[in-house]
Amino acid sequence: MNLTLRVWRQKSIDAPGSFVVYKANDISPDMSFLEMLDVVNEGLIKSGEEPIAFDHDCREGICGTCGMVINGVAHGPLGATTTCQLHMRHFSDGQSVTIEPWRARPFPVIRDLVVDRGAFDRVIQAGGFISTRSGGTPDGNAIPIAKPEADLAMDAAACIGCGACVAACKNASAMLFVAAKVSHLNILPQGKVEKDRRVLNMVRAMDEEGFGNCTVMGSCEAVCPKEISLDFISRMNRDYMKALWRTKA
Repeated sequence: MNLTLRVWRQKSIDAPGSFVVYKANDISPDMSFLEMLDVVNEGLIKSGEEPIAFDHDCREGICGTCGMVINGVAHGPLGATTTCQLHMRHFSDGQSVTIEPWRARPFPVIRDLVVDRGAFDRVIQAGGFISTRSGGTPDGNAIPIAKPEADLAMDAAACIGCGACVAACKNASAMLFVAAKVSHLNILPQGKVEKDRRVLNMVRAMDEEGFGNCTVMGSCEAVCPKEISLDFISRMNRDYMKALWRTKA
């Protein structure tokens, strides 16, 4: 199959960017989207041009680094899928494909399709941990946890921090990401000791990074490759209000 690619090119964080058109010819439908970009880059290198810079690591839908906007949709047209899991058979021969980076002020473009997602790291550093005594690893069954709670915590922990929720939100809100990171610890007994401090610190860090407010449009949930539920935002909001009340009481 042959495709026409319209790719955002930007040399550095301070340089102006623009779309550049490339041809992707003889692409196998069984290739992943990133493999297709690899083929295009091989052609660019052979012709003496700069290859397209894009983030990738595991290429197994686990690490979350491969995020990009494809034809206006974060991670592309297939739901519950990261870019590295998106295959070219979901596109048509002769189709024009527009590829651009996440568009959000807290995610400045470093080069081409690569953005700085350090804001997510700083939010996690603000409270995405538990303080425990050092020592040997405790037995996994030492603290009994009901299966519904364990399952809910695992659902939240599935978040890979890719940033698609921010890229899809008209307000560039990080509420779904933060809610997942807050909830997967707050639900479990090990995380309840620091529950109030965690939610207050992480929400404050989110606001300081410049992420927008949530208006519950649901676009974040629609593009999340791990299908994180909006219910976690409601849960975090409740935890936040309770924490505010207790700190002021």
